[in-house]
Amino acid sequence: MSNNKNNKRTFYSTNPDYEFNDDSEDDLEDTLPKQQQKLYVMIDRKQRRGKEVTLITGFKGHKNDLKELGKFLKSKCGVGGSVKDGEIIVQGNVKEKVFNLLKEEGYTQTKKSGGN
Repeated sequence: MSNNKNNKRTFYSTNPDYEFNDDSEDDLEDTLPKQQQKLYVMIDRKQRRGKEVTLITGFKGHKNDLKELGKFLKSKCGVGGSVKDGEIIVQGNVKEKVFNLLKEEGYTQTKKSGGN
């Protein structure tokens, strides 16, 4: 399979009332202002072979804006990570640093989640 981002998968249905829902429309959701974003910062170890990651959830908006925030956090913490399924994953236990960075950037409704 090629790596062309414009690949469209063909879908056939025998239902005459079927309406195709394009998942890319979810990306068109307007990004909430920083002050209205309700972000949660937590430490996660599940499905990660015991390694800790800092997980940021709750972002509402464009995927590109989420990727930009993830890139910013990873660079400020000096670690790797990824952005997928609407979550930012930052390698390591940097919960306090990420929380403080988000507050400094204007994400005033950021909360810590979990006991760590």
